[in-house]
Amino acid sequence: MNNMGLKLKETFYLSHGSPTLVIDDTIPAWNFFTSWKDHFPLRPSSILVISGHWDTHVPTVNVVHQNDTIYDFYGFPESMYKLKYPAPGAPHLAKRVKELLLASGFNHVDEDKKRGLDHGAWVPLFLMYPEADIPVCQLSISSNKGATYHYNMGKALAPLKDEGVLIIGSGSATHNLKSIQPRGTPPAPWATEFMSWLKSSLLDGRYEEVNEYEENAPYAKMNHPWPDHFFPLHVAMGAAGENSKAKVLHDTWMLVLYLMLLSDSQHQALDHAYSLILYTVHRCLHMTPQKERSDNRGSQSTVVFQQQKTFLQNCKEDVEGVKSTQ
Repeated sequence: MNNMGLKLKETFYLSHGSPTLVIDDTIPAWNFFTSWKDHFPLRPSSILVISGHWDTHVPTVNVVHQNDTIYDFYGFPESMYKLKYPAPGAPHLAKRVKELLLASGFNHVDEDKKRGLDHGAWVPLFLMYPEADIPVCQLSISSNKGATYHYNMGKALAPLKDEGVLIIGSGSATHNLKSIQPRGTPPAPWATEFMSWLKSSLLDGRYEEVNEYEENAPYAKMNHPWPDHFFPLHVAMGAAGENSKAKVLHDTWMLVLYLMLLSDSQHQALDHAYSLILYTVHRCLHMTPQKERSDNRGSQSTVVFQQQKTFLQNCKEDVEGVKSTQ
């Protein structure tokens, strides 16, 4: 992996929201994602994404040399199914993740040698790192296990930060698709009360309360009828470190979905770092291709940039059609 000397302090939890984020610049969090590198300019050696859209019985990593783009959504504009995020795979990172989990007492870790990136991974990355030239590995969640299980998974993966790996949990702070509100509707009380509790707990570093959210949180079951989109937060929390806290970076609602970012504060003594947690993060980055690269990734980056421009200019009618059904 590149940048082996780089050490990162942050881990992140992002609510990825609707897949149409990549073609809809009217979503409030669009501008947040587009300025991602302004706030986090260090280029990670590789990226590990824990997505709520990959749920397996035991932890599983995708071990591939080139990631395919998975369209694991239905009923969206046709243009959505033409987008590509051709990020290289990170087989060395996958092996390292497996090694760390096994060493920490996780008895079994599977490898998937065919799976690409689901939209919980590629949608935010399409905007954050549009060149698609950073190796990406995915790690599944196991919704048959509990929150503490995933928190301990994150603790096991904490050493990756010192290896320059960007750890992203991608899910949704609230995720009740049966109770989605039309765009422009104020968030429901059951969602705002849950978010108020979650925000307070994270900012104060009360991670045990978050690990036991089913007993502690108001309307826990209403916000998360199934925990798949919440458990990526617990992985990011565990990887951040026991002494970390949180800071809100961005706060907007999208279909009653909330995005979060968590950064580590273990290195506070070095440069006054503090943990960050981001709510309703939808962020989009326009990075210039690396001139020093001698392979063909530069041309692929140009293709991805052109995809963004083309779809943003030509898919407005598609986006408006989606909005009218929300």
